[in-house]
Amino acid sequence: MSYFDNKVPPKREDRLNAVIAHQDSICGLARKGKGGKSCLIDDGERGFTQGTICLLLPALAMLNSLPDNVVLLHSALGCGSCTHSQNANVRMGSNARRGKAQDGIWLSTALDETDVISGGEDKLERAIIEADRRYRPASITIVAGCVPGIIGDDIDGVAQRLQPQVSAKLLPVHCQGFKTKIWATAYDAVYHTIGRNLLVEKGVAEYTPQDELEVLREQERLARTVNLMNVSSMGRVDEQELERLLASLGLEVNVFPVFAHPDSFVKATRAALSISTCPTHDDYFLGYLQERFNVPSIIKHMPIGIENTSLWIRDVAKVFGFEEQAERLIAAEEAELREALAEFRPLFQGKKVFVSAGEFRALATARLLQEIGLEVVGIRSFHHDHFAEVEYEKLAREAKTDYVVDIANVQPFEEANLLNRLKPDLFLGHANGNMTAAKLGIPTHVIYNTGLAYIGYRGVYELARRLHRQLSNPAYNRNLAENLRLPYSDAWYEAEPFSYLNTRGRSVNE
Repeated sequence: MSYFDNKVPPKREDRLNAVIAHQDSICGLARKGKGGKSCLIDDGERGFTQGTICLLLPALAMLNSLPDNVVLLHSALGCGSCTHSQNANVRMGSNARRGKAQDGIWLSTALDETDVISGGEDKLERAIIEADRRYRPASITIVAGCVPGIIGDDIDGVAQRLQPQVSAKLLPVHCQGFKTKIWATAYDAVYHTIGRNLLVEKGVAEYTPQDELEVLREQERLARTVNLMNVSSMGRVDEQELERLLASLGLEVNVFPVFAHPDSFVKATRAALSISTCPTHDDYFLGYLQERFNVPSIIKHMPIGIENTSLWIRDVAKVFGFEEQAERLIAAEEAELREALAEFRPLFQGKKVFVSAGEFRALATARLLQEIGLEVVGIRSFHHDHFAEVEYEKLAREAKTDYVVDIANVQPFEEANLLNRLKPDLFLGHANGNMTAAKLGIPTHVIYNTGLAYIGYRGVYELARRLHRQLSNPAYNRNLAENLRLPYSDAWYEAEPFSYLNTRGRSVNE
């Protein structure tokens, strides 16, 4: 029985044994994964927590990008407020791909205290009918937050009852954050509704060649067509870099799911191969494509950094028998890039960096930073699962000294303590998570921005260029530290950073 036969996807705690509360070292984690052994660890608990990541944040980043789609949030009014900031990415992304800036459309049922007592299904039905009448979209994604999960509203039942009355395809998405500790379950929730509702087998015959020659041409085209997965983890500039590299191997590219029209998702079932750009994001959906539609997949390396991009290309080339062509491409790209990076290396020499992000982006970016001459002294990743094991090994192999890995869903109090101890010269984290480091006087750079290049060989150069500029003039952050103060006491900075973490895994100090 497939996970997709159920209304709700499984939690990542159950499906992948993912964890969010652990501390270790890079070499310790690498040793645990050697020889094919799993380094999966028991999840710990924090006696005190500060901040977390809501499932709605990554889920809405995906859903808001879909053209001709209305996002209908079935929850309290404050849920989904992140959409206001995400809309800049939606406008920029639609303009880069279709030549016209378009806003995402999102509505809310604004559940209140009365709805908690009486139920919110009637309000949801009225909202669906109004959204269909007002916007006439191709699809309406019904996104359930925590409130309907607590009171028992059946969004799947509502969608089933109303589907004959509306022209839009109704897509239920379960994002009840209290049901899972692993924020990345949000990607599975969105892919779950795509797999259950938009990959209908009758759509495979959507394109019908007219004659035998056209049939052969279409078969040849599909034999070299690949799905390139992007759940909003990269902007158009990074998509273009990967499209360039894949085109050099003679491959055509379908990019899914962001900014893809809901009616076009069936194309994913006809490709010769699906290629992940981040295992954290893609394994659930790619497993289903292989299971249900026999579309093989590659899900191992994230193409950030020189080594990872080259490994990513080799994996793709091997499937199609293009190994020699790939080696020529890699040799030319690496030679040009290493020459271009030479001007930055003197400033990077001896500089220490701390990295914070989602699991794979943090680890792959840390490897890139090693490659351009920086010394990684710490990593904070938002969760851990077995996909990270290969990255731990790469990082440990090149580490100058062993360093801390903090598995934490944010927890800025731990981060502040670690940064105060490690005193890195540079901090890379998400835009909304760089404040702690900035107020400590550490130069910061955003680790993800859809308007900047991070992916492939071009991403290595562009990131190095930006970091060189940042490190050349750190005065802004020094001024911040002189005039601002974090809310933590001196006693906390003197305490052990993981004082509130109870874990059955191995300690970095052991």
